[in-house]
Amino acid sequence: MSTEFIYHKDADNIVTVTMDMSGPVNAINDAFIAALKGTLERLAHEPELAGLIITSAKKTFVAGGDLNELVAAQPGEEEGVFNRTQMIKSLFRRIEKLGVPSVAAINGAALGGGLELALSCNYRIALNHPSVQLGLPEVGLGLLPGGGGIVRLTSLIGFQKAFPYLMEGKKLNAEKAASEGFIHALVDDQTELIGAAKSWIKSNPAASEGASQPWDRKGFIIPGGDESSPSIRQHIAMASAALFKKTRGLLPAPEFILNTMVEVLRVDFDTALTIESRQFSQLVTRPEAKNMINAFFFQMNQVSGGKSRPKTEEKYTVKKLGVLGGGMMGQGIAMVAAQAGIEVVIKDVSLESAVKAKAYAEKGLAKLVAKGRLSEEVATQALARIKPSIEVSDLRGCDFIIEAVFENLELKHALVSEAEDMLAEGGVWASNTSTLPITRIAEASSRPQNFIGMHFFSPVDRMPLLEIICGEQTSEETLAKAFDLAKQLRKVPIVVNDAPGFYTSRTISTPIQEAAQLIAEGVDAVRVESVGKSVGWPVGPLALQDEVSQKLSLDIVDAQIAMGLRKPEDDPTPKGTALMRSLLNEHGRGGRAYGGGYYEYGESGKSLWPQLNELFFDASADAAVSDADIRDRLLFRPVIESLICLQDGVLRSVADGNIGSIMGIGAPSWTGGYLQFVNTYGLTRFTERCAELAQVYGERFLAPAIVADYIAKGVDFN
Repeated sequence: MSTEFIYHKDADNIVTVTMDMSGPVNAINDAFIAALKGTLERLAHEPELAGLIITSAKKTFVAGGDLNELVAAQPGEEEGVFNRTQMIKSLFRRIEKLGVPSVAAINGAALGGGLELALSCNYRIALNHPSVQLGLPEVGLGLLPGGGGIVRLTSLIGFQKAFPYLMEGKKLNAEKAASEGFIHALVDDQTELIGAAKSWIKSNPAASEGASQPWDRKGFIIPGGDESSPSIRQHIAMASAALFKKTRGLLPAPEFILNTMVEVLRVDFDTALTIESRQFSQLVTRPEAKNMINAFFFQMNQVSGGKSRPKTEEKYTVKKLGVLGGGMMGQGIAMVAAQAGIEVVIKDVSLESAVKAKAYAEKGLAKLVAKGRLSEEVATQALARIKPSIEVSDLRGCDFIIEAVFENLELKHALVSEAEDMLAEGGVWASNTSTLPITRIAEASSRPQNFIGMHFFSPVDRMPLLEIICGEQTSEETLAKAFDLAKQLRKVPIVVNDAPGFYTSRTISTPIQEAAQLIAEGVDAVRVESVGKSVGWPVGPLALQDEVSQKLSLDIVDAQIAMGLRKPEDDPTPKGTALMRSLLNEHGRGGRAYGGGYYEYGESGKSLWPQLNELFFDASADAAVSDADIRDRLLFRPVIESLICLQDGVLRSVADGNIGSIMGIGAPSWTGGYLQFVNTYGLTRFTERCAELAQVYGERFLAPAIVADYIAKGVDFN
């Protein structure tokens, strides 16, 4: 038997197996499987075995399956995946069939395969500590729990209770896991864990029901009922309809999970396990799963792990932060900084505005307390760290000052001149601009090497992404400090180089521009929205434009023209821009914040502005454009823009582009990000489709040269 599973039998014939695989965590890979097989063989020949305890020597219990193995599975290999999945399940099933009581003593995170292993034990005890998390998050990677998680959780707590944990991949802390029935008992100290497990085994000898799983006992009924229950049938029907509305058929994993849950209600336990394996094997080779594993695991780890952070500096900790501007962005930045333990000064032109910014934080923190995510004490301490002010001198000694005023170059220059000297030695000035070049803003700075862009997303307290922008003179030391502040604020930082609109703002605008161009060409607005949503965006491009506002979009365009950053004659969608100007200037349709734009808004919701089609619809032009062309025009524009950003060096890495597009500008998760989409589509096929679109609709659809370069090298965008 492998020494990576430490086997110890005590005087009471209770065997404790401590998992201690090589590497930082226990992962379910070939070595783990071999160790588990060897352990089960030894247990089978153990005389007078009284019970089994499974625990971990790591800070985690088991981290789950090896995603490198899963992402390597190719179409055509489904049968091999199925057989391997069944083999792993047979090992978990042997634990259930030992005939003696088994206990999972959970001392750390048990996610995915880790929870599936724990669910195979008769009893589960967990350490009541923040490090302990339980859940089946596979759906977030485009997968389903393949080690029996769907079958066991549905059988354990019932269809309705299991539904959100399987469909949304929700994670639970130890106390919540106990209240929801995932685990049976909690201990407050690591030293109590094994003792509590042994006590339970002694109280539940082999002859008792404690030595078997509920579903293996005669007369077992799934909590809440099976498919014959009218309420369950109704819940299934409602869940199916809601699921399609949410995923639009673009994400297969939730559909596969729901199908498997329903089968659990129909068939016996072992048949359900086989069905789950079959569903898993069909899902794991699909491109959506590979895209999501690549983005949400491998590339997310690259981004969050600091691949873009310079290696020259030790970790930097901000103790005092200045925030200039108490508007929507400034108040959100102040709140998250105070939560992170940073002293914050909010400076605005009026004390009333600064106090309102603090009030936003007070309200936000109170919501977190009400949801049980913060204690009253922690919230009070965080709020006390925020100081509203109108005095520049209150900024003295700040490690960082983040300017978060509206997009006006002269105003930003004035603030730099006024307050830059308040920074502590080596302090950093950051601009929360979303469009203005950092290098141009830094012209007012006496220390441009200490100047950087930090583009937060609204609402700051809920949006996890942070786009860090390096100006031409930004030093590596400053970048390292900005990256560390991002992590201190619990943000996911991508790093890009300076350019108008950087990466996210210039890319998010492209489907909006293309939608305006389509309307101007005479295409039905309802079709544009409907096809746009079929791509997988949460809202259609016209609704998104209304949220951004026509006025703001045009103000940005005009500001960039005035600064010489773009030329009107280079506009790739001139008809669309003209339409937007017409809506704003001739019809007063500035966007939702201005009373309406493409949509009208009322108490009952929103509807497309009736005059939109009256003004622009052309039946013959509409008929000439297929849904497929509308879809690809809307989707290919941000993909092409992402490729241009990578080609021009705005994006520093493919990972930054994929994570930035998903978390910042709503790239559909099934794509794995706009750059990963090209890999899945096929580089050659993508180039050919771009050429088709360009021939009919214009050169903006030509594939950037970087695609041909990668084809010549025979590599994907990784």
